[in-house]
Amino acid sequence: MVRAKCWTLKKHFKGPPTKSDFEIKEVELPALKNGEVLLEALFLSVDPYMRVSVRKYLKEGDTIMGSQVARVVESKNPTFPVGSTVVANSGWTTHSISDGKNLEKLPAGWPDTLPLSLALGTIGMTGLTAYFGLLDICALKEGETVMVNAASGAVGSVVGQIAKIKGCRVVGSAGSDEKVAMLEKLGFDYAFNYKKVGSLEETLKKASPNGYDCYFDNVGGAFTNAVIPQMNKYGRIAVCGAISTYNSEEPQQGIYIQAPFIYQELRMEGFIVHRWQGDIRQKGLTDLMKWVQEGKIKYQEHISEGFENMPTAFIGMLNGENVGKTLVKA
Repeated sequence: MVRAKCWTLKKHFKGPPTKSDFEIKEVELPALKNGEVLLEALFLSVDPYMRVSVRKYLKEGDTIMGSQVARVVESKNPTFPVGSTVVANSGWTTHSISDGKNLEKLPAGWPDTLPLSLALGTIGMTGLTAYFGLLDICALKEGETVMVNAASGAVGSVVGQIAKIKGCRVVGSAGSDEKVAMLEKLGFDYAFNYKKVGSLEETLKKASPNGYDCYFDNVGGAFTNAVIPQMNKYGRIAVCGAISTYNSEEPQQGIYIQAPFIYQELRMEGFIVHRWQGDIRQKGLTDLMKWVQEGKIKYQEHISEGFENMPTAFIGMLNGENVGKTLVKA
């Protein structure tokens, strides 16, 4: 029998999560049935959406949700032999049993030179979020100007680089001078530290006097209030996240957006990346992998060592301590 360690929700968050909100437990896994595989986590993903999803979907005592890159260590399923590497939605656990239905193999042709951890980031869910949010939701066109906030994060950094690949001008914001310097190295045309500007509205105008055609929103709140009036005619807004509001216990107050939406004829759409499946999803992964191999997309990873550090990594990510994708190496 295998004993798995798992992080559970000890109590629901009140404001910013704390380590005392989590509890680590050990469970004994049963013997495999026909069609099942035993997985051992290699890398575990830590993402902003978990802050909201915990509140919506988990009861106290449940294992925290999340995806991981895992290795098959025992198998009674011929599709996934021992030694296979898969992406699994097993949550914050060191070992798990799967019937194989929701397991995903790495994209065909994955080279040995690429870290397996990228299957959770740039060539995985976060990369696909940037890819479809920008190319489908925003319907990006060559020569347009793109604004992306939280631009040094797992999604935002890929958004900016895809926009440059597609021949666009990119403006990005981040929360430290170090992160701004990283964005400049990635090829952003204009990057700024939103914590240091006197007026966000004036900074946005300076960054793009002619306005913005596409806005990829990871932050929400006051930042979005400042961007919307500066959108160009027929501008598109992809709402990916609202991290500025996740720890708030009070309803957020926005601006009255009807006038700019009517007179600028704007389109705003929220999305979750799981909408895109099948061949179109595989094409996205293939494109991302190709761009990484060609050096057109540079990846950043913020990796913590040790499964015991899952809550610390999660809290740090929500506080903006990461550059790029936040991961834990089990």
